[in-house]
Amino acid sequence: MAQPILVINPGSTSTKVAVFEESRRVLEYTVSYSAEALSGFPSIASQYSFRKLSILSALEERGFDLSSLAAVVGRGGLLHPIPGGVYRVNQAMKDDLSAARYGEHASNLGALIADDIASSLGIPAFIADPVVVDELSDLARVSGHALFSRISIFHALNQKAVARRYAREQGKSYESMNLIVAHMGGGVSVGLHKQGRVVDVNQALSGEGPFSPERSGTLPAGDLVKLCFSGKYSEKEVLRMITGAGGLVSFLGTNDMRDAEKLYRQGDPKGRLYYEAFIYQVGKAIGAVAAAACGKVDGILLTGGIAYSTDVVDGLAKMCSFIAPVVSYPGEGELEALAQAGYGALDGTMPVREYEA
Repeated sequence: MAQPILVINPGSTSTKVAVFEESRRVLEYTVSYSAEALSGFPSIASQYSFRKLSILSALEERGFDLSSLAAVVGRGGLLHPIPGGVYRVNQAMKDDLSAARYGEHASNLGALIADDIASSLGIPAFIADPVVVDELSDLARVSGHALFSRISIFHALNQKAVARRYAREQGKSYESMNLIVAHMGGGVSVGLHKQGRVVDVNQALSGEGPFSPERSGTLPAGDLVKLCFSGKYSEKEVLRMITGAGGLVSFLGTNDMRDAEKLYRQGDPKGRLYYEAFIYQVGKAIGAVAAAACGKVDGILLTGGIAYSTDVVDGLAKMCSFIAPVVSYPGEGELEALAQAGYGALDGTMPVREYEA
């Protein structure tokens, strides 16, 4: 039996923690934090010690022996754009995350906490496939104006893990296949994985691609400019329309796709329109990156929480199965993906990269 790996995934108001022995999850829990408890910290980075102690306390309460660990893997945070893969936590990475040099987010704490725990045990600490993974082709970076370039921010961890899983199931290597992966959750990202690299993907955070439960996706540029200069909305309000209060929230007043699915199944005209529009937009995005692959696609993989919906999966299969087989892997799978990366780093099946500032 392989030595266990500890996995740490910090979120805005909680930290998910799990222990794996190969593919078997032997322990999992979520440490939740009240808004009041977090309000006393001036920054996310300053929560570091507080969150680390809460993780260690929870492990101690469950009687887990830290000395049995082989490695600790943290969720990757906001770093400068890097290729996908497994990265050893080093000083350059810790410096950038501690200073929030590329933005402040709870995921920045993943590598910092992982390294602290690992260092005390004399074992390695890693991160894998953070949201800033950037493998775009030169063509994919070109926007419609010289002042702007398309950038890569997407659900890299889950997309890469699902693509590798599908490749294994087909008895092939990830690097030998062309795959399209559509992650559908609070945000939607549709990526073209071409021989192991995500050469094109929509910027899933703030304004590109299909709308999602709470993000607007691509909006009509001229109308957006007019709204921005109308004097009716502040910059903060407009950004909130794009990320947080866009998509289903603006259409139906909910960010839960299950609510929209219920309306759809009840035959509610408004619910049906926007539910089908979501499927339509994701299907169009899949078709767009299929064209970028010249139609040479080995599989279309649907993942994220919304992939639990048979109506969404069936709708996308109806639209896109002429391109390639459509396969569903519902759920986020982030903890499993981090554990797989850790074992891959330990057994040499996944090269370990060094982060450079």
